[in-house]
Amino acid sequence: MTTEHPHSAAQLEADVKRAVEQGLDLQQRVRQLTLQQISSGQFDLAALRELSQAVLNGALAGAQPLLQPALTQTSQAKEQLQQVVAGLDAALAQLAQTASLALQEAAGKAQAFSATDLKRARADFAQLEQMFLDTLQSTASRTRDAAGVILSELAAHSRLKGSAVGAQLQQSWLTTAQQLGEVGKAQLDAGLKLAHASGDLLRQIAAGVLGGLAEQVKPAPKADQAGPGSKGA
Repeated sequence: MTTEHPHSAAQLEADVKRAVEQGLDLQQRVRQLTLQQISSGQFDLAALRELSQAVLNGALAGAQPLLQPALTQTSQAKEQLQQVVAGLDAALAQLAQTASLALQEAAGKAQAFSATDLKRARADFAQLEQMFLDTLQSTASRTRDAAGVILSELAAHSRLKGSAVGAQLQQSWLTTAQQLGEVGKAQLDAGLKLAHASGDLLRQIAAGVLGGLAEQVKPAPKADQAGPGSKGA
């Protein structure tokens, strides 16, 4: 789909860098920042890869002061990078969950969608985990200092133990197949060639995903915006 906010990756990188420098609730903050950018219109795989790269670049820039040879705070930088990667992983897992729900809704509304349509949709979403792992590993490979070692370890751990997005994809597609029934399951699992799949299903799914994520990442009302008699947390 068309990118509506061409500078959002740069903005996300800057926001993540600032979050790392502040060091407060990094995992949750990175998850929220990533989802906000996705819900603004960044949905196709290339855009998601760009946003994932922006998250890692921001994390490296923010953690860099702790990785100088004269300092002994590498363990703190490692913790920060772990939280950032976990936050990115969690954001993609939430995207996968929302995509599954949108697929169920879209497929349930129109019986005209073919097995090829469903297979294509599944194939597109299934690439999320591989994109996450590849981006993490490629960033580690071209990062020369201690941060590269840390990211490489995180990538290896995610491949060995599994990622949150991978686990969510597996669960989501199982749930989707059950929701669509045995016919739907056969369609989702069929190894069909992607010849001339219609984009209608994917467009409906994209609209549902972006709308769902936008709703989930709406900022909570600030204390001074609350109604009379309200108290801040």
